[in-house]
Amino acid sequence: MANETKISQLSGALGAEISGIDVARIGDTDFASIYDAFLEFGVIALRDQNLSPEAFVATAKRFGSLAEYPFAEGLDGHPEITVIIKEPHQTSNFGGMWHTDTTYQPEPPKATLLYAVETPAVGGDTLFADMRLAYEQLSPGMRELLGNLHAINSSTLHAASLRANHLKSGSMTGKEAAPRALEAKHPVVRTHPETQRKGLYVNPAHTSMFAGMTREESTPILDYLFRQQTRPELTCRLNWQPGTLAIWDNRSTQHCAINDYDGHRREMWRITIKGDRPR
Repeated sequence: MANETKISQLSGALGAEISGIDVARIGDTDFASIYDAFLEFGVIALRDQNLSPEAFVATAKRFGSLAEYPFAEGLDGHPEITVIIKEPHQTSNFGGMWHTDTTYQPEPPKATLLYAVETPAVGGDTLFADMRLAYEQLSPGMRELLGNLHAINSSTLHAASLRANHLKSGSMTGKEAAPRALEAKHPVVRTHPETQRKGLYVNPAHTSMFAGMTREESTPILDYLFRQQTRPELTCRLNWQPGTLAIWDNRSTQHCAINDYDGHRREMWRITIKGDRPR
């Protein structure tokens, strides 16, 4: 990268902030360095970007083919961009619980790009957690047990509460509800297709039970894993500013949008990158 570019880790577990670079104008060599940081740190934040919808789409395409979010219409003229808005009078937010994006799909997204258009002066941060460390710090016996399990991921697990919040807050533009429920079965331990590191691949927003088990049988182990995944030492916290572009790896991280800015407006643009079937 250019000499003025600086990479600063956000925490000991994951995350890095990259400053001094215009992502819309970089060449292949600098982009390769950004992509390497994306794989290494799980989530990267590029500060002081000035992206039009066209530039945002062009940047996202360098990470892979673009996907459309199944539960919302995109920005006019740019269906790949989902606009996420919380107005000052609204009290609920979008993405306000720990999750990995749309794991109820057979091929969940590889990555998500989120660009800050308008942010509150204080609040509205996003937490991230490293699923590689969450897996690696389990006991050998637990890793052996989980290595043979698959889990059911459903879009309806928290649909009632999420839809109620959506209708109350209007926090996302577009469709109010999905035309049908979505469900997919994935391995509980996922091997990253590029780094080959293993990580936990369950999340409280979408994972309902283990395949071949009842919900009652699954819940104690899942609850333990959900606590393991979000231990403070496995997390980082990203503070948003207008012009911040974050890219996170859905194959190795989880995230949670903090809802602590009632009375203030927040607008974000979101694009997801098509992924493969978890192995």
